Amino acid sequence: MAETPEALRTGVVGTGSLGFHHARILRDLSRVRMEGFFELRPERAEEVARELGVQARESLESLLDRVDAVVVAVPTVEHEAVATAALERGIHVLVEKPMAPDLAAADRILEAAEETGAVVQIGHVERFNPAILAAESFLERPLFIESHRIAPFVPRSTDVAVVLDLMIHDVDLVQSLVGEPIREIAAAGLPVLTSNVDIANARLTFQGGAVANLTASRVSVERMRKLRIFQKSGYLSLNLADGTGEFLRLREELPALSAAEEGAPAAPSGGLEALVERIPLEGEQVEPLRRELESFRDACLGRSPAPVTGRDGREALAVSLSIEERILSHVADSRAP
Repeated sequence: MAETPEALRTGVVGTGSLGFHHARILRDLSRVRMEGFFELRPERAEEVARELGVQARESLESLLDRVDAVVVAVPTVEHEAVATAALERGIHVLVEKPMAPDLAAADRILEAAEETGAVVQIGHVERFNPAILAAESFLERPLFIESHRIAPFVPRSTDVAVVLDLMIHDVDLVQSLVGEPIREIAAAGLPVLTSNVDIANARLTFQGGAVANLTASRVSVERMRKLRIFQKSGYLSLNLADGTGEFLRLREELPALSAAEEGAPAAPSGGLEALVERIPLEGEQVEPLRRELESFRDACLGRSPAPVTGRDGREALAVSLSIEERILSHVADSRAP
């Protein structure tokens, strides 16, 4: 593979709602030269080119001829074909989540990368959420994690179950936070408005004892993206929607409270605020997608490793597919006579 220049020549394949924003950010990113995008729909290509001032290329091949790195933001079923076409040329790729529709396709993407040494990064953008980044210094062996990712229904990504559409974000997050293999998976869910599963709950038990309880819905009346992390040192409550949160821990000067013991100290007046120290968490409010693309650029330029590797993406996909399989079994059992 040729040495990557200091100004990374980049492109985007697929300019739907997310691909558009990849192109917008890459156009303005330092140490990046945006060489254009490829979009199958002529009317969409014309619209994006006009709005962003970025050139639409006439074919995938003509785009790949001009780039060192490319973002793959096409529908999931096309990820393998586009990613491997780039990787076989030694072109670095950032593949949007989920990495592939199945594990066999994910493995072929990884094999293509290994053959040329190109970078593969997966677009699990929540890793770059300001709330997650602000919480990092307070994390200390999470024991229980609870996530809620719910949204009103929109006719988008309904060709896949809500697990691969939404829950996979939190699957990746909890795996990165716990850092242990998963020992057991239990899940339930059902279709509501589509033929695929629209609401899902999964319970992941990790080696070492940590447990994560994940809920995802695309048929809710409200929108919520919250993550709660419980550990011995305290409790983290993160609002991923606005990138803020807080860390709650017992005040250091307080004696241990135990009402069950003879002569235990009485709880101080003032309620919870007298017992608990609240530490606001608010990271730098930089667009998470920008941080993700900066990290991809730096990985391609050899400045730092990819923070969300192809192996990470494959593992999140494997767990999500296992969750989906258990939900489908649950649905089938509930419909049995």
